Amino acid sequence: MRLCVIPARGGSKRIPRKNIKEFCGKPMIAWSIEAAIKSDCFDRIIVSTDDEEIASVAKRYGAEVPFIRPAQLANDYAGTTAVIAHAVEWQNANGEVASKVCCLYATAPFVQATDLQMGFDILESSGAEYAFSVTSYAFPIQRAIRVTEKQRVEMFQPEYFDTRSQDLEEAWHDAGQFYWGRAVAWLGNKPIFSGDAAPVFLPRHRVNDIDMPEDWEQAERMFKLLNGLV
Repeated sequence: MRLCVIPARGGSKRIPRKNIKEFCGKPMIAWSIEAAIKSDCFDRIIVSTDDEEIASVAKRYGAEVPFIRPAQLANDYAGTTAVIAHAVEWQNANGEVASKVCCLYATAPFVQATDLQMGFDILESSGAEYAFSVTSYAFPIQRAIRVTEKQRVEMFQPEYFDTRSQDLEEAWHDAGQFYWGRAVAWLGNKPIFSGDAAPVFLPRHRVNDIDMPEDWEQAERMFKLLNGLV
């Protein structure tokens, strides 16, 4: 069976109550739940949380919350893989055994049902252990600079100083939206960022890392623009 797990703990520090804070008219987590439902990819959509209020909101928008996440998996140091593995173990012990599992972040309002469908198709066709969302850097990473202790600058890779930008290899980064994986990979704690993962390409304008209040404001403006809400 195909399982969607949305991790959503209650202890967000930089943006309090981030997972259920209103984003463009709905609790943030609602956008992820609705995309998962619309994708028609999943036999079951569950939210893994330690927070009763988050659980209530998740149920209201159509997800299941069949367990409360253990405290040891709800602190600042708990890794995503361990959280998903816990959910898979619970599913396997309490229902049909999961074969394909998608970790979908609660803070991914730009995710679309078609992205999730594409991710599943790539996981299946590639034979990879994982398939996850990536997007390209807007500027060549080979031209990156650091600021020294003396408040001067130096290149990380000075050998590329005279190389034209168009001649540099394009670089990509995790889009932070979803991670499809085979259940055995999650349970085996296999690393996601490895040669066993396939990329699911997303355009940069639909990728936002929402960590600070200013990120939130920028993301809302972009979301409204993309969805004709302004």
